[in-house]
Parts: sequence; C-alpha cells; structure tokens
Amino acid sequence: MQRLAMDLRMLSRELSLYLEHQVRVGFFGSGVGLSLILGFSVAYACYYLSSIAKTLHGCWFSFQKPQLVTGGESFSRFLQDHCPVVTETYYPTVWCWESRGQTLLRPFITSKPPVQYRNELIKTADGGQISLDWFDNGNSTCYVDASTRPTILLLPGLTGTSKESYILHMIHLSEELGYRCVVFNNRGVAGENLLTPRTYCCANTEDLETVIHHVYSLYPSAPFLAAGVSMGGHRHMFAKEVDMDHVMKAKSIREFDKRFTAVMFGYQTIDDYYADASPSRRLKSVGIPVLCLNSVDDVFSPSHAIPIETAKQNPNIALVLTSHGGHIGFLEGIWPRQCTYMDRVFKQFVQAMVEHGHELSNM
Repeated sequence: MQRLAMDLRMLSRELSLYLEHQVRVGFFGSGVGLSLILGFSVAYACYYLSSIAKTLHGCWFSFQKPQLVTGGESFSRFLQDHCPVVTETYYPTVWCWESRGQTLLRPFITSKPPVQYRNELIKTADGGQISLDWFDNGNSTCYVDASTRPTILLLPGLTGTSKESYILHMIHLSEELGYRCVVFNNRGVAGENLLTPRTYCCANTEDLETVIHHVYSLYPSAPFLAAGVSMGGHRHMFAKEVDMDHVMKAKSIREFDKRFTAVMFGYQTIDDYYADASPSRRLKSVGIPVLCLNSVDDVFSPSHAIPIETAKQNPNIALVLTSHGGHIGFLEGIWPRQCTYMDRVFKQFVQAMVEHGHELSNM
C-alpha cells in the first residue's frame, strides 16, 4: 500500500506537469478541451481507487474487497464455496461512493419492481394487529408444492414497509429462485389502524416472535429463512401515554427515543434502552447461521460500533464488512438501477442456505 501511495503521488505530479503544458499549448493550438477531460478523468480515477482502499482495526481493504469475519472455519468455508460474492471485490458507483451519497440517493436511483401482494392482518395478545404482505409465488416452477416452497420473511428498516425498493428487489430475486416471501410491517406503518397505544422499537421482539410462529404454523414443512434491513404512527393513540407535543419537538433520533421510545417501552433512561437494543450483547447466544452485511462508513452503524471480537466467538455468526456502501446503499455500476451489492449478497446467501444449508450441520 505504501508503494501504491508513492505511485499515485508520482502520477499526480506528472499529471499536473502534463496539464500545465497542455493548457499553455492549447491556447495557441487545439485539443486543450480533450486533454483536460482526459487529464481530470485520470486524476479522478486515481483519487477513486486510492480513496476506496481503507483500513479497519489495522486491516487493509484492498480496493474494497470485503473483510469476512466468522467465528468458525466451517461457516467461512461454506460462504466461500456457496456465497462467493462476500469475497469478491466491491466497486461502489464511481460518481457516488461516499457514504451520505450512497445512503440518500439509493431510494431515488434504484428501480421498484412491480409486486402483487396478498395482505393478511393477524391479531396480537395485547389486542393489536400486525399487517403481513405475502408474495406467494404461485407460478414457481422450482417448488410447485406450496407446502414445501421455501419461505423468506422480510423485515424492513425503521419506518420501512413492503413498498421499499430494497424489499421489492429482494422479492424479485426470491421469485427468480422460486421462493415465497412475506413482509412483516411493523405496527402502524403500513396504513392499517393502530388498535393499541403501542408501536415498536429495536429492543422489543414480541411482534416478530408472533409473526414467526404464525408463518411457521402455516408452512411447517417448508424451509424458513429471514432477512432484515437496518432496524429491521398514529398520534391520538399515544396522548395518554406520553407528551406528544414534547415528542414532536425532538430534533434528533436520540431526543425522539428519549422522549417517546424509552417512555413507551418502560426504560428508565435512554442509555438503558440503547443497551438493551444493541445486538452485540446477544451475539453469543445466536444458534443458527446468520450473515450480517455492514459498511464501515455507515452513518448509523459506524465501524467502532461493529462487534467484531464478539462475532469471532460464535461459529454461527459471519460479518461481511465493506469500506463503502453507506447505510443500506451498496450502489455499484455506472447507473445502479437494477441491482446492488446487498441484493447480490441476499440472493446468494438465501440460495446457499436453502440448497446447501445441511452442509453446515455436517461440518
């Protein structure tokens, strides 16, 4: 990497001398415009390639090749054999590789494949209801028998629903594989009535457990997987629980969580809520294979918060860490409309688990 830096500095110096000469000549000759375009293109290419070579905890990311962190050799070998995308070089979109650009532009750039859902409302123990959007994939030729057709439970991020572009892409890829999908919409975000003064938070998994038991009871013979993104309201219902005027004046996520989420779910302090919501304290108890994709420039999940050492202690955990990608961005290609790096990881991993998951139990 030191040699690379020296070569880039030398190239930049030579490029500067070249451009200076071309500008002087160009004023009295021709071709200065093309020379400038070519020169700046080379300069930007050098800047791009040098910028995406980052370090994490002393490890170099050589031109954005992800760092694969696993708690056991068996899972690592399984991923390299059946999910090779996690070891391939990832080149973020050349004009949009910075984390904030990846995060903000993804919803506007990526396409939204058409998906026809079947909605189901299920009741909860506290009198509330949860909205599930099903993609049954009745035309599947790979799994004609619906009772054994693999089921993928999709968990949208904070405020996300079944209409998010990343969810639609996951369903489109699952359709290609012949799988069935069901999207778990958190309470109050998908247009359904909120029947109780309760929403959701990162630390509360009761609704998710309800959904898992419900889906499994419908198709007990089918392979069952889940994929979550990011985290994975109707005002009058909360008026008796919290001061909504005070809540709505919050100017940051932390202020909102302190005034609303922590109060709604009975936490004494905001720090108590964040400690309980952090997945790092639960990693040691994970008993099934879990693959986590995270960019170290994620503005919501920065590198210092990634529990690398904890993950190394559990053979069922694998982390795929890229130096760029933003928060659920992972845009790649010149015009990233159809597929992102995250989409490719999702497709290969679910297919690997459905078709080769039995190998993990034999390793």
